[in-house]
Amino acid sequence: MEDREESQESSCSSATPERSSTPPEPSRSTKHRKSSKRRWEGKRSQHHHKDDQECVLLPDGEQCWLPPPNKHSDRSGSLAAEMAESSPKRRAHFLHGPYPATHFGPKACILPNPTSVMHIQDPASQRLTWNKPPVNVLVIRKIRDESLVEPFKELCWFLVEEKQMMVYVERRVVEDITLTNDQGFGSIRNQLCTFREGYDDISDCIDLIICLGGDGTLLYASSLFQGSVPPVMAFHLGSLGFLTPFKFDSYKTEVAKVFEGNAAIILRSRLKVKVVKDLLQRTGLPGQQQYLGGSGCGDQSLECGDQGPGCGDQRLGGSGCGEQGLEGQSQPDVEHNGMPPHDHTNTESGKVTLQMQVLNEVVVDRGPSSYLSNVDLYLDGRLITSVQGDGVIVSTPTGSTAYAAAAGASMIHPNVPAIMVTPICPHSLSFRPIVVPAGVELMITLSPDARNTCWVSFDGRKRQEIRHGDCIKITTSCYPLPSICCHDLVYDWFESLAQCLHWNVRKKQARLADDVSQCSDTEN
Repeated sequence: MEDREESQESSCSSATPERSSTPPEPSRSTKHRKSSKRRWEGKRSQHHHKDDQECVLLPDGEQCWLPPPNKHSDRSGSLAAEMAESSPKRRAHFLHGPYPATHFGPKACILPNPTSVMHIQDPASQRLTWNKPPVNVLVIRKIRDESLVEPFKELCWFLVEEKQMMVYVERRVVEDITLTNDQGFGSIRNQLCTFREGYDDISDCIDLIICLGGDGTLLYASSLFQGSVPPVMAFHLGSLGFLTPFKFDSYKTEVAKVFEGNAAIILRSRLKVKVVKDLLQRTGLPGQQQYLGGSGCGDQSLECGDQGPGCGDQRLGGSGCGEQGLEGQSQPDVEHNGMPPHDHTNTESGKVTLQMQVLNEVVVDRGPSSYLSNVDLYLDGRLITSVQGDGVIVSTPTGSTAYAAAAGASMIHPNVPAIMVTPICPHSLSFRPIVVPAGVELMITLSPDARNTCWVSFDGRKRQEIRHGDCIKITTSCYPLPSICCHDLVYDWFESLAQCLHWNVRKKQARLADDVSQCSDTEN
């Protein structure tokens, strides 16, 4: 066993070389002490260089640090050196914590799995870089806020005239009456590329997203990209601004840093949600139920009035009560957000499936009914509990500071891989919020003895009814949202807690005088 450990550690770390002279044969205890010393020195050397390396978990559970794949590239090396000089001092410890030991006592260990090799990168060392210079920038502006018109014009002028970027904006933003009547902005306005949510495909052409507004603009940006998401830079021009760390006063300097690739990023995990609807339970005939995503006003499968940040645009996939798509007809096959339709109908089994990516939370509630909601919660196919109350929240760590925090959940840093399950006003004194591993699959169904249906929403949008036979499947998505940090991923989060939520704000307790404190101690 010792020979195998020594051979592994010699390949994964730089142990201290032995002397050339041949010493006398040491005893077994001496050999063990030297072996332990070499392992300790190897780990110390390994720890010293791990900020610039990548951690690999070997099949037998050992931890090995490897150099970056592009270490020998001159261009990458020079870029890394420039970033290291201009970036703040790196943390001395791995942000995910140390890898746990896999041997327990003298004889027990974890069973090796030859098929599992995991690559771990320290979140604190994540820096944005560009394979090619960015060209296309999507600017998302909060609608119905006149105070954002001037910042929007300044940013567009800076990107188009100074940085020579192709700027994409929503058509309804450009058609704002304030911008159309501004003659000085006309030349910039004519160079903007416009798109419509639910009609135009922009998922493969956007290099960077810049949000002007509050947290709702970031959630809206996430909903536009159901696959890979470009880096997001959010400026605080809204109400709360927990997810928007940048101040617009220094936008030119901050945007220039991002274009250079010298910026820290935090990967905000998203939830992959599948809603499976049973049409046979509702109508008895497959295909009779109105199409999910092409529904009109009869069955509000996707809520009419589905809105972006402050908008009244009523469409999803070309459907809705206000706008029925082309020629006044519902368009079930229209692409949503540049992706193929996320809903799929199987007429043989009578199933309709809707899939989407969620950044904050999935909320299941009792809707307009006065009865308790009664839903069953499954974890990896096993029933764990039934939720009786106003509903349940399934959230990401990013969403832990939103609705879940108001419902009594703990606030979790976005880099903690987890899924939170928080009941909403449960009719139970012992139902506490729980945190489950990020890799599990949760499923929510209406309980067989439920008196009423329930309703589900995704980041506060696309609200729809869940009936008997329907189910909601939730797991962590492989497409996180890369949010650009203003300082670093730890400082920004605590800064938002203090500035936006006033976390642990309390008037300081006054200090007692020295003679009074001594007198009090004597009396006690």
